[in-house]
Amino acid sequence: MYVGPQYGLPCAWNAGRANRPPMSVILPAVLPVFITALIGYALAKANRPFDNKTIAFLVVGLGTPALVFFNLSKTTVVPGALVGITAATVVAIIFYLITGAVILKATGMRLRTFLPSLAFPNAGNLGLPLALYAAGDEGLNYAIIIFAITSIFNLTIGQALAAGRSNWMTVLKSPIVPAALLGLVFAYGRIPIPLWATNTLSMMSGLTIPLMLLMLGTSLAKIQVTTFPRAALMSAVRIGMGVVAGFALSALFGFTGAERIAFVLQCAMPVAVFNYLFAQMYDNEPGEVASLVVVSTLFAVVTTPIVLAVLAP
Repeated sequence: MYVGPQYGLPCAWNAGRANRPPMSVILPAVLPVFITALIGYALAKANRPFDNKTIAFLVVGLGTPALVFFNLSKTTVVPGALVGITAATVVAIIFYLITGAVILKATGMRLRTFLPSLAFPNAGNLGLPLALYAAGDEGLNYAIIIFAITSIFNLTIGQALAAGRSNWMTVLKSPIVPAALLGLVFAYGRIPIPLWATNTLSMMSGLTIPLMLLMLGTSLAKIQVTTFPRAALMSAVRIGMGVVAGFALSALFGFTGAERIAFVLQCAMPVAVFNYLFAQMYDNEPGEVASLVVVSTLFAVVTTPIVLAVLAP
């Protein structure tokens, strides 16, 4: 079994995949992610101490920038592949926005409420760990690039849709963008990182993904599902669009191996929790968006193993 060099996390995808049935590869990649989120859900339901504001600050303000910078600073992704994965991600988001708008118009549903949820998948606290477990550190590197681009679009277009106005200052204040840019500067400028800094970043990065999943679970535990039929329909649209875009664009851009796995997985993720936070912030039917977040995440428990089974050789 392959063990990631910095996290010590098992990546069963690469271990003897030629002579192992797909499910024995898929379950070790999927179950740790959903079990950890389920632990967070159980902690919240049992009213155990878990300060979401503090954890959110640690994850968003410290852990995620460290994770992004550390992985990108030592990435082996060649510039051509970086451009390819970036272009494919932008095309995917444009596809989600256009297709989602057409579907919402046809069904008479509000664009302002539902379009951000359809356009911006949970590429962070669900997509990153899934890419890591399914495709190792190489897959995580690609997933981080997709996450950074998706975050920029969600913090601008997504928030503008929910609020009815744009707010570019949010992007400028986000530590993810400079962390990504700085990481690429270190990687392609071949700037060495001192050992003490490497060890510090490694520890912070190692904490981030488990905290992301625990926070996802506790957040889902506090969200009420109020409109299941509509949420189920929109969840199917979100994940369905992602699957179509993931496989089609992977073929179009010639993605293979870890790059293909990471891209398809990120595209096929459920609704990002950020969309619920924006809906609350701008009083944009938060109950509808909350239902969509929960139901789409439950759908992902079923659809993610299916997607991985198709991706399996």
